[in-house]
Amino acid sequence: MDNPLVIVLLVALVAVIGIAAWLFMQKRRTDQLQNRFGPEYDRTLAEHRSQKSAERELEHRAERVEHLQLRPLAREERDQFVARWQTVQAQFVDNPTDATSEADDLVGQVMATRGYPVGDFEQRAADVSVNHPRVVEHYRAGHALALRSARGEADTEDLRQAFVHFRALFEDLLEVESAHHDIRSTDNTHTRTEVRR
Repeated sequence: MDNPLVIVLLVALVAVIGIAAWLFMQKRRTDQLQNRFGPEYDRTLAEHRSQKSAERELEHRAERVEHLQLRPLAREERDQFVARWQTVQAQFVDNPTDATSEADDLVGQVMATRGYPVGDFEQRAADVSVNHPRVVEHYRAGHALALRSARGEADTEDLRQAFVHFRALFEDLLEVESAHHDIRSTDNTHTRTEVRR
């Protein structure tokens, strides 16, 4: 075999190995993002023109959240939030509109206490999606229903759904079921029935 042919074959082999390694790394990056963000990965992909752009957005979110001063709640804080949630939940039967609005506010207060910035809703949802990707869609759905309620366009069933959505994120932010107790337990059985999933 003459030397130029060997050189061409070696260069081609190195190029094939390089492309295969690049494809492997891209696949690995995609798999990691899909595992980390779950349904939020698909949602972001649907919003962007390309997979590359969507994945860049998700990586940007993760980097942003890494620089936030997030902290877990102290047990005392957690207990206070759970008590406040139970009060809001008990109000749902008599005043679902106000109770749903207060549930939305309470979720925002928990986020602020944990260290999440509380500005623009879409930014808050994006930030929450990094550490709570399985429930961020609940936050978006609940918030959308709360906005409909504020415009007088939501019925009681819509408000019940919004409340359930807020509860999903609230529980996840507090880690209530694993670290404390289930906020759905309350002395008011009628209220519990009204806002059941």
